[in-house]
Amino acid sequence: MANAKTKVLTAHVPLQLANQIDLMAVRLERSRGWIVKQALVGWIDQEEERSRLTREALADVDLGQVIDHQSVQAWADSLATSKQLQVPR
Repeated sequence: MANAKTKVLTAHVPLQLANQIDLMAVRLERSRGWIVKQALVGWIDQEEERSRLTREALADVDLGQVIDHQSVQAWADSLATSKQLQVPR
């Protein structure tokens, strides 16, 4: 990726966060840019996974593959008792 094109982004961040980035960069012996890039990659991966799971859940709803609230609530309420219910399916 040495020849990969790049683009400079500028962002205002709270001073405390900037200081934490600086400390992390020193501790890891990496640049601030490397730290920020790793954080962005991680955040984008997380958001893509959240989006995928949301689409998957909405598809389940469209197919009627849902568990009614009362069943889930009864199961959750049973967890603190000696007669726990089976996980609703």
